[in-house]
Amino acid sequence: MKIAFHTLGCKVNQYETEALAERFRENGHEIVGENDFADVYIINTCTVTALADRKSRQYIRRMKKINPDSIVAVTGCYSQVSPDEVAAVEGVNIVTGTNEKSLIPAIVMEYKANPGQQIVRVKKREELCGYDEMGIITSMESRTRAYIKVQEGCNRFCSYCQIPYARGDVRSRSPYDVVAEAKALVEKGFKEVILAGINTALYGYESDFYEKYPECEGLEGVEIVIKMISDIEGDFRIRLSSLEPTVINAEYVKRLFKYPKLCPHIHLALQSGSDRVIELMNRHYTRNEYLEIVRVLKEFDPNYGISTDIIAGFPGETEEDYRDSIDMINQVTYCKVHAFNYSKRPGTKAAEMKGHLPPELKKKRTLGLIAAGEESQARFFKNSEGETRRVLFEEFDVAASEFIGYTDNYIRVYVKGDESGKYRLNEFCDIRLISQYKDGMKGE
Repeated sequence: MKIAFHTLGCKVNQYETEALAERFRENGHEIVGENDFADVYIINTCTVTALADRKSRQYIRRMKKINPDSIVAVTGCYSQVSPDEVAAVEGVNIVTGTNEKSLIPAIVMEYKANPGQQIVRVKKREELCGYDEMGIITSMESRTRAYIKVQEGCNRFCSYCQIPYARGDVRSRSPYDVVAEAKALVEKGFKEVILAGINTALYGYESDFYEKYPECEGLEGVEIVIKMISDIEGDFRIRLSSLEPTVINAEYVKRLFKYPKLCPHIHLALQSGSDRVIELMNRHYTRNEYLEIVRVLKEFDPNYGISTDIIAGFPGETEEDYRDSIDMINQVTYCKVHAFNYSKRPGTKAAEMKGHLPPELKKKRTLGLIAAGEESQARFFKNSEGETRRVLFEEFDVAASEFIGYTDNYIRVYVKGDESGKYRLNEFCDIRLISQYKDGMKGE
């Protein structure tokens, strides 16, 4: 059969789609593009915002139009928290939750044997226990960077977020499975492995983790797998997809500096620069504690790459609260700021709060955060001028005769050259950063 995927949302969803594709290939099926004619369409959904829900429904309908006789399977966070809503969308044949993704190839064959009977397999949140191992991935769409999922679930319950309900409690993948996958990918030629999870910082935080893996005593959190992957032979680097300031502190990040393969780049979600709003969000840190983490990172490397997420228009957010977020962007000098409107999510505490802001004000403040983020990024690029950074080249733009890659601190770099010259795809090269260019910097 021909299998097509469409993936919405986070890096974990992208990883899980890659894992599913590999399982289907192993069973003799062909993977085709999402806009191609296929026998089976699999939509891996997101539910972070109302827009994500709407996009999920749009793609479900679009894929059924390509082949009306196809099997449409919907999985992911949206189908976990709203299974009845997803099942009611015309054309949906299979609905699974977030902890049944590994079973989808078998469920597709089950439906194929008895077509016409919709299959819904979604567990309750309290039943989302045990890590859903999807097998070792040895290939990815990219031939340069590979994601490795290390952790599932979150128990932080930020007041605006549905993800703990969609993904369940914290479950960590076996460190030995993580290392086996990393080793297989490095042997395949991948030069960067990116550790991803629903809340990566919570790796190993289950009450029985050290009973299962007593040899990991003395290491905390995601440092466990960073150390083990660092011991793999080869010229490659490790990148963290994110760390949550709700879990880690300045002392924790200091311990990570001893791993030279770990990139000096981190996604450190702020969500608000106002202590009052941070408390309303049920995020357990203050702006000063956040800035202390930043100070430690910048002392280690003045141009340590820090990206972030910030929400505009949380219920009750005042003009002063908004200005606190702008101030934090100005203080930190981020390499990238992702700013979003607050989105009311069913079942969350924030949805029941007073003081919801009108859409036009939320949009105005989001645009203000985006503008401040662009200025912050421009300062980051300016501060990087003249630096020499190690770049991993990923693309070659034939029309522009430019190699494109990323520095260790996550600056997108463009270098003039041709394929017969000194630059090579999927190879590291020391590049001097010259000036801001396109969405990154020009280098040589």
